[in-house]
Amino acid sequence: MPGTSPGMTVLEAASRWIVASVLFLAISVQPARADAAFQSWLQSLWPQAQALGVSRATFDNATRGLEPDLSLPDLVLPGRPEKPQGGQPEFVLTPADYLKEPAIESTAAQGRKLLDQYRDQLAGIAQQFGVPPTILLAIFGRETDYGRARDKRNAIRVLATQAYLGKRKDQFLNEFLLALKILDEGHVKLADMTSSWAGAMGLTQFLPSDYLKYAVDFDGDGRADIWNSVPDALASAAKQLRDKGWQPGLRWAYEVHPPADVDCTIGIPDNTLPLGEWLKRGFVPAYGRSLSAAERAESASLLQPAGLYGPSFLATKNYFAIKEYNFSDLYVLFVGHLADRMSDPRPFETPWGKVAQLPTGDLDRMQEILTARGYYRDKIDGKAGMLTRAALGAYQKRNGLRVDCWPTAAVLAHMERP
Repeated sequence: MPGTSPGMTVLEAASRWIVASVLFLAISVQPARADAAFQSWLQSLWPQAQALGVSRATFDNATRGLEPDLSLPDLVLPGRPEKPQGGQPEFVLTPADYLKEPAIESTAAQGRKLLDQYRDQLAGIAQQFGVPPTILLAIFGRETDYGRARDKRNAIRVLATQAYLGKRKDQFLNEFLLALKILDEGHVKLADMTSSWAGAMGLTQFLPSDYLKYAVDFDGDGRADIWNSVPDALASAAKQLRDKGWQPGLRWAYEVHPPADVDCTIGIPDNTLPLGEWLKRGFVPAYGRSLSAAERAESASLLQPAGLYGPSFLATKNYFAIKEYNFSDLYVLFVGHLADRMSDPRPFETPWGKVAQLPTGDLDRMQEILTARGYYRDKIDGKAGMLTRAALGAYQKRNGLRVDCWPTAAVLAHMERP
């Protein structure tokens, strides 16, 4: 009998075997109960799916035997400690770490090859939607490394799991139902509908709601295939940017050298001036770039992603159109600069300084304090975006600290003093 040892009676061995068997059975049935609860929850969603026009056959095929994927991040699992989330690189890395020169250069080199390979299709997309080919290829490169970083998770399973156990249940429930609608309309087969852990799909990473709004069949095969067709994926990204406010013929941003006494607290999206007015106030374009009269008339905001410790930019409306694609300043900088590098080999003229990124929890705490004291009026998200940096600078100014608009442990400690 398994598990016996010298000196153990047959009765003792049998007793231990029975106990072990009972424990094994108890553990074995727990997932089945969890799956049953999950299935019951899924079936409760049928009326909502039906209201969207999803057929019963599609719903049953997508949900039959479906089990939650407990390996996903950002889940809340009863009885288990919360799994720490690594966080998107855009929000946990410093600008210097996120915008590394070797990565920019190698990705730009590949982009130049694709620029030639898809020249005709990109020209057609640019003509239809007004978005430059280099911007679209930069998004493609940032999102999936030009399709080389392929998602392997099933989108339906991901979205159902996040809607059932995730921290943003309502958002993912809506995306799950819309994913069923995509299946029902025949845009993609269930087996081919892959996504990231957060439900973003295809070569340019669309949520189901984005797909239904912006997906384009540019190659003319009858399907908007963002998973396999590069022209479809790029045209879809272009339509999204255009609908989010992209202005044809306008740069995404201009790197500038600010005056020595620049006030970093003015770097918020709502504080706009014509580019010509910024220049009059002492902001000098990098590399001696000259701006045309039309450019000088365009409005822009000051952007200093590392506070005073790195490059400064005048961000146009197109900067914020890209930001609608991904709400991170670093993401937009990567995409915009990568697009520039496909035709201009020069890096940013001002190098990134050495700064440390505060942990998300500390940034949460800083935002809470800034909110309580009236400096900050946006969401508490643990991300040092433009509004957080400006609010921090205002706190530094009011309290006699060096005004650099960069969150540090020292400034947080100052805030927490009695």
